[in-house]
Order: sequence, then C-alpha cells, then structure tokens
Amino acid sequence: MRLGRESSNIEDRRGVRFKGAGGIGIGTIVLALVAAYFGVDPSVILQQGQQQGGQQVQEPYQESAGEAQSRQLVSQVLADTEDAWGQIFSSSGRTYEQPKLVLFNGAVESACGFAQAAVGPFYCPSDHQVYIDLSFYDELRTRFGASGDFAQAYVIAHEVGHHVQTLLGISDKTQAARARASEVEANAISVRTELQADCFAGIWAHNADQSRKVLEAGDIEEGLNAAAAIGDDRLQKQARGYVSPESFTHGSSEQRVRWFKRGFESGLMESCDTFGARQL
Repeated sequence: MRLGRESSNIEDRRGVRFKGAGGIGIGTIVLALVAAYFGVDPSVILQQGQQQGGQQVQEPYQESAGEAQSRQLVSQVLADTEDAWGQIFSSSGRTYEQPKLVLFNGAVESACGFAQAAVGPFYCPSDHQVYIDLSFYDELRTRFGASGDFAQAYVIAHEVGHHVQTLLGISDKTQAARARASEVEANAISVRTELQADCFAGIWAHNADQSRKVLEAGDIEEGLNAAAAIGDDRLQKQARGYVSPESFTHGSSEQRVRWFKRGFESGLMESCDTFGARQL
C-alpha cells in the first residue's frame, strides 16, 4: 500500500494500567461474549472486568520497532478512511464525523465497558471510538494466517464501517431489533450488520484505489484472506471442532469475502444493503 498522511485522531493509551476493583458492568459481559466468538475463554474477560472503575495509572511505555511500524500504518489507514468517507458523505450532502482510534496495551476502559486485549479490535458506538491492541496483528498473522499491510488495513476499515453505520442510524435500528428478537434472530441481525461493515470496508478500498491509487499488487488478496480467516465457520471449527451456523454473529468466511468484494467492486453504498438481501 502507498499511503499518505497520518491521522490526528489517534489516542495512545498504551501506558495505562488499572488498579483497584469494582463490579462487572453490562459492557464487560457483552465484550466477554465477543471474546467467546473469537474462541477466547470469556471468564478471562469477566475476571479482568472486575477491575472496572478502578484507578488508572499511567506508566512509561516503550514500543518495539514492529509496533512503531504498525502504529504508523494504523494512523495512515485511519487518515485514508477519513478522506474516503468524507468524500462519500459530502457527495450525498452529509458531513462525516471522524472517529477517534485508541491504541491500548492489555486492557482498556471504553464507554461500552472494560475490555482485555483478548476481545480483539472493536468499535464502541457510545463514544464513537475504535479500539485496538496492536498485538492483535501478531495473532492475525500467526493464528489466522492473515499477513500483510492490507490485511491490517482491512481490520481498521471494518471497524470504521461500524462507525459509518452509527452515523447513518443503522446501529440504533439493529440494536433495537436485536433487543426484541430471539437469540437466533438476534444472531442473524448481527451477521447482516457485520457483513455490511465488511462491504463498507470494501467501499473504502474502492475509493482509496480510484481516488488516491494507494493499492498495490496483492493488496486485495491480503484483505480477502483476512476476511476469510475470521469467518464464523473457520473460527468455530478452530475453537470447538464443529460449526453451528445458527450461532454465527459475523458471517461465514465465504460471506465475508463476498460482501467485501461487493463493496470494492461497486464502490456504492446501495450495494451494501445486507438487510434487504435475500441471500447473504
């Protein structure tokens, strides 16, 4: 990838540590369920969540050379999503509100609850912020077999896709619908939500390539590989040894690849209507 400027919307909390104890909040429980999706024991998150509301202590943090490279890439990708979505929103008469991206190490406090790095990158609609522990990229490469700078960029673009859903009012509607639904129905709504975020990530890639020529040979393949690597079916097979489609919350590998490609090939918001699609 040939990226340009770095974003000014980066908040570095990698030296923050937590002391003290408190109750387990609803946000922590939700994040624990997300961790279970990634094949992580949710009790790890809940135990850490007992520290919620504890004292935050700022300690010196020395990043490695690899982390410095990832930090720069993340900042550049975020900047490019700002350019892409700013342009897309402007063309339809809207104003794009740029999200913040929080770097953390080990654990972080968000408006959605207290989270350990084990939950992976996430977007919190309550504070319009993306959160990532850069060590996730090591896991993406070693555990999921998805390497390359565009694979890392796809992760950020997907989370920014959730921010776009929030700005468009989609997140509020899906959360309300899930609250009224059965568990199976709620999972199905979640899948459509996540696949739309994948499609929006594809739209960003389309815009980045058409407007700023940032993509290089092999980049899209890296993104598709990352999308396939974190499909529900593949993750469940790794974690449990079997697959339960009714419990999918993000979509199968095939679905995630398909919707990313749809966004990339069309570059159009209307192509990402996962909620109206008969077949995902």
